[in-house]
Amino acid sequence: MADETSTPAPRVLVIALGGTIAMTAADSGGVTPSLTARQLVDAVPGLGETGIDIDVLTFRSKPGASLTIDDLTALTTRLGDYWDAGITGVVITQGTDTIEESAYALDLLHAGPQPLVVTGAMRNPTLAGADGPANLLAAIQVAASSAARGLGCVVVLADEIHAARRVRKTHSTSIATFASPNGGPLGYLVEGHVTIANHISGRLVVPAGHQSAPLVRLYTATLGDDGAPLAALAAGADGLVVAGFGVGHVPESWVPALTEAASRIPVVLTSRTGSGPVLAGTYGFPGSERDLISRGLIPAGFLDPYKARILLHLALAAGADRDQVSAAFAATAELPGSRGWPWAAETPPSVHALARATDPVRISKA
Repeated sequence: MADETSTPAPRVLVIALGGTIAMTAADSGGVTPSLTARQLVDAVPGLGETGIDIDVLTFRSKPGASLTIDDLTALTTRLGDYWDAGITGVVITQGTDTIEESAYALDLLHAGPQPLVVTGAMRNPTLAGADGPANLLAAIQVAASSAARGLGCVVVLADEIHAARRVRKTHSTSIATFASPNGGPLGYLVEGHVTIANHISGRLVVPAGHQSAPLVRLYTATLGDDGAPLAALAAGADGLVVAGFGVGHVPESWVPALTEAASRIPVVLTSRTGSGPVLAGTYGFPGSERDLISRGLIPAGFLDPYKARILLHLALAAGADRDQVSAAFAATAELPGSRGWPWAAETPPSVHALARATDPVRISKA
């Protein structure tokens, strides 16, 4: 007779969004996303020996470049129906082109303690050495592990566990493309076991958006650019992210356009370098970080341009005004004098609690 007091097996939901991991050869040439979540799971060697129960959901079938923030918010809403159905954690498979952005959006929208893990593949299933099955196995093991609870959304590829806030795609083709320049990986998979080496400070959650989808533009500084498109970009946008040189510098000729834009909409200053922070008070020339912040631009701290755009988009969608946007970036950057996360008193209940208020859905094992 089985021990009635034994701990039930971990239960992981695998959600497919498409991407290289799900691609097969198309009649017209090349590869396109076509595999379902069930087909992806069935292709993972050794999964049955882990003792993890697997459920599946095919939510989208898109290349990573075609995913939208609306897709991710819809997915987060859908997850609210699943957490209380006994799910230990969730794995999301998608294209690696946009993982660094989508994972951060999911991290900001996921309020619960359950592991939310994003993975994908650099080599599609038609190639020798396809990395999808190994990445999916590792991601499932992380999602099933109690060590991953409370970490928010993480990215797992090549047996490394990365915080959504830190991770970047650093190479166009290498299977070791994902790295966390600011702080390193959170941990690793070692012989199937999760080892957490460091933690990111705090969990920050943006309330579900109730505004129409904001338009947030990103403009990158390049040598000799006169910034002529800036005025037009800012005029039609709800928010603007500027990827400046180095620690947050732009050409002097950009200053009038950015000053005018910052008087109307949130303008966030980031570094195009991809690692390291935007400074706040070191340089004093026109177009320096000190000058731009004095004109109303909002420093992004360690957030790179792509992640800063995600935070700005979700904050505006949640109805944030400029002061709340500024507070959100200051809290994320842990800047001196930060007033704290602007939604601390309004943080939504955990997704687990939301699920208890609804009838649990039946999850497909087919």
